Amino acid sequence: MLSREDNELLCRVGPGTPMGNVLRQYWVPAALSSELPEAEGSPLRVRLLGENLIAYRTASGAVGLMQSNCPHRGASLFYGRNEGEGLRCVYHGWKFDLGGRCVDMPSEPAETDFKRKVRATAYPCVERGGLVWAYLGPRETPPPMSELEATMLEKVSIQAYQRECNWIQALEGDIDTGHTVFLHLGGVEPDEVPAGTWAKYVLTQPAARYEVADTDFGVMYGACRRAEADTDYWRIANFLFPFYTMVPTGVLGLEIRMRAWIPMDDEHTMFITVTSGAGPAPRQAGRQVVSPPEVLPNTTDWYGRFRLTADARNDYLIDRKSQKTVSYTGIGSIHAQDQAVTESMGPIYDRRQEHLGTSDRMVIRTRKRLIDAAKALRDKGELPPGVDDPKVYAVRSGGVVLPRGADWIEATRELRRAWVKHPGLSRSVLGGVPAV
Repeated sequence: MLSREDNELLCRVGPGTPMGNVLRQYWVPAALSSELPEAEGSPLRVRLLGENLIAYRTASGAVGLMQSNCPHRGASLFYGRNEGEGLRCVYHGWKFDLGGRCVDMPSEPAETDFKRKVRATAYPCVERGGLVWAYLGPRETPPPMSELEATMLEKVSIQAYQRECNWIQALEGDIDTGHTVFLHLGGVEPDEVPAGTWAKYVLTQPAARYEVADTDFGVMYGACRRAEADTDYWRIANFLFPFYTMVPTGVLGLEIRMRAWIPMDDEHTMFITVTSGAGPAPRQAGRQVVSPPEVLPNTTDWYGRFRLTADARNDYLIDRKSQKTVSYTGIGSIHAQDQAVTESMGPIYDRRQEHLGTSDRMVIRTRKRLIDAAKALRDKGELPPGVDDPKVYAVRSGGVVLPRGADWIEATRELRRAWVKHPGLSRSVLGGVPAV
């Protein structure tokens, strides 16, 4: 469990908070490029790290991100005119460029030169991997962008879903491999999957042996189960500063992905996943067909982006009959299953009530690294991991079978490296079961 003070430090991300200051050291995914489809198109409301911001695409195609309220009298710049290389407030015609400089002030006499004294808060943006990245930090020259392999490829699949809870609460589900056997695969019987597959190892051994290790990018874990007579099956996954995860599903060496748990504010999170190749398709998990979640049409309000159709207001469309006959949860998609359990904890869970076990070692270590980083930045001015070392992010995650007794870290070093091809690997070992 955590003290009240550490829980607050871990969860709060607004301007001036210790954790908010950590997150602002890095480039942050602010939106999908597809949300700003055309030059001089409609502005987009973006809630990010507790700030209300307006994103827009200029005539030249560049993306701007600035404060929501006009520095003049506070009118919303969402209603502004997207003109040329800037955004013009419709209240009195003041226009601001990508850097937040006021470049036109038609309501004031030209001789006053007042426009040179007014500036809106604006954040630099770049586009990579189908995402708009923003730097909200203190440096005049931003740090390099993290070399997350999936964001540096041309052919990728991007999904985004909003979650109504704190960011670390949502992220912790991704680094908790133990829940997979129950929440996602609890409706699959061991005799429904082929012998000798990784799915069989997981379903016949719900409890794994866990090991964790600190890394240059954050924390890595290995969850070990017996495979054949002289081998072990390892599920290896990563937490990468400040809010990225790489889950252990699939085959280590083949899977290229990035998952980001981006705080919109203290009680809302934007989940963005980028994977190499085509997007997810419906798959069979025992008797249940597991499909991508359905989403509502986006609206223009602060919390109107990428909302699931299944949510707390309709009990995540749980089907109690299906829960007894087909699936473990009665909830139809893996993401909605995760969403149901993490949102059901409340907006910010009081971690003083927890009782953590050996299967929570990765969660415990990740919290510690984040809290330590926030305190080190606050008290000593020490930069958190990876800010100035983008190459440490060039890693992969997934499952692997190793000889019994092998050093799992050393034995997988080459498989965990990004940008390496392994033509001899196959996903057939998964047994056709998602989440394995």
